[in-house]
Amino acid sequence: MADSPSFRRHPLPFSIDLVRWLPSSTSSGRLLAAAVHDLSSSQLHLLPLPDPASPLASLPLPSRATALRCSPSVLAAATSSGSLHLLPSSFDAGSAISVPSGAGFHVGPVRGLDCGGEEWVTAGEDGRVHVVSGGGDGRVVAKRVWDGKGMSGYEAARWASSAEFATGGAGCGVQWWDRRKGDAVVAQCKGIWGRGIATGMVHSIDIHPSRKHICVVGGSSGTIFAWDLRWQQQPIPLSGVGLDGTAQSVCESEVWEVLFDNYTQSSDIISSASTRMLPVMMCSEDGILAIVEQDERPLELLAEPCAINSFDIDPQNPSDVVCALEWESIGVLTRGRDAMAEE
Repeated sequence: MADSPSFRRHPLPFSIDLVRWLPSSTSSGRLLAAAVHDLSSSQLHLLPLPDPASPLASLPLPSRATALRCSPSVLAAATSSGSLHLLPSSFDAGSAISVPSGAGFHVGPVRGLDCGGEEWVTAGEDGRVHVVSGGGDGRVVAKRVWDGKGMSGYEAARWASSAEFATGGAGCGVQWWDRRKGDAVVAQCKGIWGRGIATGMVHSIDIHPSRKHICVVGGSSGTIFAWDLRWQQQPIPLSGVGLDGTAQSVCESEVWEVLFDNYTQSSDIISSASTRMLPVMMCSEDGILAIVEQDERPLELLAEPCAINSFDIDPQNPSDVVCALEWESIGVLTRGRDAMAEE
């Protein structure tokens, strides 16, 4: 990058697990959704920039949030007790809809959550996968796609198209599902795990909208790899010691989230048919926020003295990144000289 990024830390009176940008509004400015908790409660907060310490609205949750996603019109949060909560991105709490935990949905933490147009996919530590859609009259219907019956647990889920999604977790690597084929797993990748570790945990999956056949995966021991459905047996290591020993490790701890980074220009001109991976941003348990790219040295953006639990790239201003720091604060990283001065 031509210009050094600037970073602002905003201390808050509560702990932040997850943070997401909300669609911008000219009347209310730039907004964030954050999943927060303290000793007595767990909530979703609507936070304004430049003052995230003063929430504009809040929604109580029955337990700590474990996943948070935002579509253009709906914000969704899943919890450690197994429930799902949908509310308009305007944060109208009166219009919130919930799917309660229990035998008909999830029992235990829902780690994987993503929006695929009109439907949401959920994947939990209980080994269950559901597709949630509107059932009319303000109701939602959760269809169980798979029940691992506790033999394997899921940590991540991501839609690739209206019919396809990927899941990942413990004991199952990365799985590719196709609803046109009977809600079945049609491909599976066991992953790449270095330093003598035979198996590992998948924590996060991202799929680029223009390359829906490619997953990027973040997991345990600093491992980040890409999986291309065209060459299913040859996952590509981006960080951590891979099968060919060529990838450089950007961290040594859990990689909590990965996202394709549309702001960073690749060192090569990339076409949609190219086999080269697009740049990927990641955050980790040991406080690293960095960009990794195939066959390139990692670019470290932040090195914090605490875990970076979550981050999000502003889809409307991809030069801006928000992250949730374990030490009760939100950080805003601004890249490039045309960054948003009004923050």
